[in-house]
Amino acid sequence: MSWMRSLVLFLALGSALAQDYDLLLKGGHVIDGRSRISAVQDVAIQGGRIAAVAPGISPAAARKVIDVAGLYVTPGLVDIHVHVYAGTGQRNSYAGDNSVYPDGHTLRSGVTTVVDAGSSGWRDFPDFKDKVIDRSKTRVLALLNIVGHGMRGPQVEDNLADMDAKATAEQALRYKDTVVGIKTAHYGGPEWTPVERAVEAGKLASIPVMVDFGQFRPERPFEQLVLKKLRPGDIYTHTYLDRVPMLDDQNRVRPYLFEARRRGVLFDVGHGGGSFLWRQAAHAVRQKFVPDSISTDLHITSMNAGMKDMLNVMSKFLSLGMPLDDVVLRSTSNPARQIKRDELGHLSPGALADVAVLRLVSGDFGFVDVYGARLRGSQKLVCELTLRDGKILYDLNGISRQDWDKLGRYGPQGDSRWDGTISRDPAHRPAAPTKR
Repeated sequence: MSWMRSLVLFLALGSALAQDYDLLLKGGHVIDGRSRISAVQDVAIQGGRIAAVAPGISPAAARKVIDVAGLYVTPGLVDIHVHVYAGTGQRNSYAGDNSVYPDGHTLRSGVTTVVDAGSSGWRDFPDFKDKVIDRSKTRVLALLNIVGHGMRGPQVEDNLADMDAKATAEQALRYKDTVVGIKTAHYGGPEWTPVERAVEAGKLASIPVMVDFGQFRPERPFEQLVLKKLRPGDIYTHTYLDRVPMLDDQNRVRPYLFEARRRGVLFDVGHGGGSFLWRQAAHAVRQKFVPDSISTDLHITSMNAGMKDMLNVMSKFLSLGMPLDDVVLRSTSNPARQIKRDELGHLSPGALADVAVLRLVSGDFGFVDVYGARLRGSQKLVCELTLRDGKILYDLNGISRQDWDKLGRYGPQGDSRWDGTISRDPAHRPAAPTKR
């Protein structure tokens, strides 16, 4: 080997060793509620994890640098109420046609983790895992329905005989890497049985319970649900539903709700197609009864109506006067903690590199509730870039890419090993034009 070739190899090795990071997000405003950061910082990623968050990280230390100045860099959004058990073919069912495949609706909104809220029960969870969870780029976790057959319509969901706390808990423990809680929903009868059996399953598996109260019956008052039946750490979803007895005749938030919060009961948005009204939310937020977590209740109906997507729901709370840092906290760190997944929802060094890069745009916007009533707003969040485990999975305006006319003869940008570089693999280069 000649001395010149040795020198070239030495310099190349030194250059490679000097590049400590795979990717550097440079100059964005980082918002990380868990780390209490809200400032212009750089975010460095190595090996699918956050390597450093600090101002002034040298661009020379990274293989790839993306300029995100003027944008907000947050943890990947965590939506703890969705319905994504698609593909069963069952009509008019959240274990079927009402659900959506997650990747087409999450990544473009900065959402990297979703929790399916009870679409499946202990009987059909393995099918859900095979059809959706194991095939999705989005991280899909699940709440198991206390009904063994899941959300398949009133005849199934009102069947007390299929609400087996022991079997539900055993399935949750069998799939503890994926199952993060128990769900009871849509029950129409007068009994407390669904809630009681869901809580029993939650105790057996040491996981929280989420309640969609279904029909509000005088035999089981909502106040008793949040003051007696639910444990600290359990979650009530659909907080701003019109049937929740939230406001008195003077539109003041009823004191029992603050008492329930002091008990440790958590309140989730769960917007959905029928569970968010301005006439509830506006008064409540003004009086500091804000949600612990912001979620969509994503399904076919809600995404095409007032809900739309996670960023639209977050923008609604901005329009109600909630600070952006607070909105991000309740869409990242808070929901991650509610489902006991502390590795998610933050940008601490060593954390999984799930990142959303968001733009806050100004303009004249309208946000509607589930009855079609509008609130005017002047700000709206848009997702520019979404990373999961350090890989770029969504890039709205190509900010991670290079302009074509500066590349010369170019091949694919990105490969299966790492997303964001110009491939140097000869197998990826376009073939030479055929002479005629």
